[in-house]
Amino acid sequence: MLEIILCIITVLSAILALIQKDLLKAAILTGFSGGALAVLFQILLAPDVALTQAIVGAAIVPVFIALAVKKTQRSDD
Repeated sequence: MLEIILCIITVLSAILALIQKDLLKAAILTGFSGGALAVLFQILLAPDVALTQAIVGAAIVPVFIALAVKKTQRSDD
């Protein structure tokens, strides 16, 4: 039952990240999706994959997206 809930959370947060207008919110939702997927891998007894997903999917990728958004923000003059 918990696996199904985590799958729904992962898919729902990924879809919400895709349709988000604000790119920083999309980065946060991407990290949320990666974190839920890491917990799902841990429940499914794949601790090495869960650790990699937690580091890359929940931490590094959202930070890189947020930094890229901050560096490329345009001002309307």
